[in-house]
Amino acid sequence: MEIGQQNAKNPLCAAFTLVEMILVMAIMVVLLSVIFPSLKGFFRGRNLDNEARRFLSLTRYGQSRAVAEGVPVELWINPRQGSYGLQAVSGFTETQTNPMNFNLDETIQITFSAPSSVLVRSNYWTQAKAQFGAVTKIRFQPDGFISDSSPEKIFLRQGTGSQIMIAETPSHLRYDIEPTH
Repeated sequence: MEIGQQNAKNPLCAAFTLVEMILVMAIMVVLLSVIFPSLKGFFRGRNLDNEARRFLSLTRYGQSRAVAEGVPVELWINPRQGSYGLQAVSGFTETQTNPMNFNLDETIQITFSAPSSVLVRSNYWTQAKAQFGAVTKIRFQPDGFISDSSPEKIFLRQGTGSQIMIAETPSHLRYDIEPTH
C-alpha cells in the first residue's frame, strides 16, 4: 500500500501531536521576544517619518488653497499642545474657512526656528506680524509665496533619537524635508 492511501484510511497519522504544537508555539514566542524590540524602534521611526510627510503635505495643500481661493491661508503650530492645523485667514472671505486640526503622536515634539531677517519681498499680503510664542503660523500668500514672518525651519523629533527638519526653500515657494546628515 502507498503512503497516501495509509493516511487516507487513518487520519490520525497525518495530524500534529499536542507536544509538537506546544514546541512550535514556544519557538514562535522566543523568536517574537527577540525580534520585538527592534520592530518597536522600526515602527517608532515610521511614526516620525509619517508625521513629517503629513506636515509637508499640509504645507503644500495650504499653499494650493491660498492660490486657488485668492486669500491668505495659515498653517498654525502649537508645540505646547503638540498640534497643528490649517485655516484660511478670516476677514478675506465670507465663506467658511474649513479649518483642519491635527494632533502629533505623544512621542513626537515639534519646534521651529524664527525667520533670520525680514526680506525685501514684502508686499501688502506679507505685512502680518510674526506670531511666535505659544502658537506660530506659516502664512501662505495668494500669490504663492510664503510670508516673511513664517518660520524658516520646522523640527520634528522623537524622544532623544531621530529628528527630521522641514525647511523653506531658497525660492520661498515651498517647504521640503531636508536630508539628515
